[in-house]
Amino acid sequence: MEVDKDGKMRPGSPLTEPLVVRPTSETIIGASYARWVQSYRDLPVLINQWANVVRWEMRPRLFLRTTEFLWQEGHTVHETESEARAEAKLILDLYERFVRDHLAIPVFTGEKSESEKFPGAEQTLTIEAMVQDRRAIQAGTSHFLGQNFARASGIQFQNREGKQEFGWTTSWGMTTRLIGTLIMMHGDDDGIVLPPRIAPTQIVILPVATKEESRTRVMEACDNLALQLRGKSFGELPLEVEVDRRDIGGGVKNWEWIKKGVPIRIEIGPRDLEKNALVISRRDQPIKTKESMPTQEFVAVVPEILTSIQQNLLERAKKFREENTHVIESKKDFYDFFTPKNTEKPEIHGGFALAHWNGSREEEERIKNDLKVTIRVVPLGDSSEPGKCIFTGEPSARRVVWAKSY
Repeated sequence: MEVDKDGKMRPGSPLTEPLVVRPTSETIIGASYARWVQSYRDLPVLINQWANVVRWEMRPRLFLRTTEFLWQEGHTVHETESEARAEAKLILDLYERFVRDHLAIPVFTGEKSESEKFPGAEQTLTIEAMVQDRRAIQAGTSHFLGQNFARASGIQFQNREGKQEFGWTTSWGMTTRLIGTLIMMHGDDDGIVLPPRIAPTQIVILPVATKEESRTRVMEACDNLALQLRGKSFGELPLEVEVDRRDIGGGVKNWEWIKKGVPIRIEIGPRDLEKNALVISRRDQPIKTKESMPTQEFVAVVPEILTSIQQNLLERAKKFREENTHVIESKKDFYDFFTPKNTEKPEIHGGFALAHWNGSREEEERIKNDLKVTIRVVPLGDSSEPGKCIFTGEPSARRVVWAKSY
C-alpha cells in the first residue's frame, strides 16, 4: 500500500516494496546459495537468522501453534555428505544443551520416523520435551537435507577434481514455541517460574515500610543492597536486580513478582534493618516459604542460591519425566496407557511410552488414527536391546518414544 499526503495507508495500491509471506526460507536461501556457491573453496556457507514466518493453523495455541511466529533458523551448504551430517548433529547437540542448561528442561533426542520427518529431508533430528499434562512438545529440529534441496535450487560447485557437484545442505530451527514449553514445564497455579539463567530479572527487592519516617532508611538499604548484588555475577553475566519503588501495598507488589516468575524475592523492612537481615523467598519453593538471612551472608551466597534454583528446576522436571515414562511390552498395555482414566481431565494420559516397533508405516498410521499418538523420537545410539514389535510381533531393532503431542 502507498502512503497519502496525510500519512495514511491507501488500501488497494501497490506496495512500494515487495512483501513475501512464507513458511520457511529454504526457497529464498536456496536461490541465493545457487548464485553464491561456485567452487569447493566457497564452502561451507553457514547462515543463521531470526525471522518471522507465517503458517496456516486451524486451531492456534498461544506460543505453541500460531499463525505468525518468530524463529531462529539456520541454513548451511557443505562440500561433503559427512560434513553436512556432522553439522546437523552439532546443532542438535547445541539445542539439547541450551534447553537443558538454560531452560532447565530435559529432552529426548534422536531422529524422526519416515512419516514424521521434514518433507524433502533425508533425516530429521529432534529434541522432544514432556510438559505437565504429559504431552510432548517438539522443541527444536535439525535437518540433514542431503542433495535434495540443492538439486531443486541448482546449488552446484566445482569439486576438487574439477567436476560439477551438487552441494550437501542442512536446515535447523527453534521458535517462540520454547516460551510455551518453558511455561508449561515449570509454571504453577500462581504464574510462571523462570530459571535464573534466562530470567530478565533474577532478584527483585521489595521495600516494606508503612511509615514515612522509616521509608527513607528502608529505601537506602534496598538501593545499597542492589548495588552490592549488581557487582556479583551468575555465570558470565552480572546479576539483574530491580528495586520495586512503587508506592503500593506490599502484598500487591509481591504477588505481581510471583506471577512474573522472578527467581528470588527479597523483603526489607524496619525490623530487618535492626537485625541487619533480609527475608528471602525462592520461586521454586512454595509461595509462603520465607527465610530470614543476614544481609552480608546473602550477598556472599546469592550465586549459589541461583545455581540451586536452576538445578532444582531441572531435577524436578527430570523426575516428572521419569515418573511418566514407561516401558510398554504389549499392544493392550499400550492402548491402556494412552486411554485417559480420569473422565474429568480427559487430556491427561499415561505420558511417554518406550515400545518396540518394527518400522511399519502402516502400524504407525493406525496408532495415530486410533489414539492420536505418534512416534516422537527414534533415539540415537539407543542402548535398548532388540526385541519384537508389540503391534506385529516382528523383529524390532530398538524401542522408540511414543506420545501425544501439541
